[in-house]
Amino acid sequence: MNSPYQEARYELFKQIRECGVIGCHPEDPKEWFDDTIQYLAGRYPELKPAELTELRTLGERFAQPPKSQAQETAAV
Repeated sequence: MNSPYQEARYELFKQIRECGVIGCHPEDPKEWFDDTIQYLAGRYPELKPAELTELRTLGERFAQPPKSQAQETAAV
């Protein structure tokens, strides 16, 4: 059985994919993440504030557009 944190993380990533958050302008998803993390806090009341913060950080990283091969090569 998954922990509430694991369930919330899965649900967050699923919503990111389904709602088209990936690749949006960096400022567009801010309100979406505010609302979604608030929703997850209500759905999973056992999550601690630090876990909700971590979920948001993971979600924001997950939603970033992939780096192109040229950017990765230039960074090395």
